[in-house]
Amino acid sequence: MSQRIKSNKTRKSRGFTYLWILALAVSVFLLIYFEQTSLLYILATLGVTVLLIVVATADLGQSDRGSESSAQMSEARSSASGAKTRK
Repeated sequence: MSQRIKSNKTRKSRGFTYLWILALAVSVFLLIYFEQTSLLYILATLGVTVLLIVVATADLGQSDRGSESSAQMSEARSSASGAKTRK
């Protein structure tokens, strides 16, 4: 049952993402059409700045620890399931 809920949440999230993309595309088109390129330039600069801040604050070292812990978990599962290991 939890898988069904998870897939429904993913679909809703995907639809919301497509709605954002459509709204941003229409707004950019309207800014270009009405020759508001100065405003478009400012918004693009702010968008790139926010993106750079998000990337700068992302904890990229966490992914290394996650792969190590997943390897340890797989070893623990194999030992718990009774798999024989060579020594």
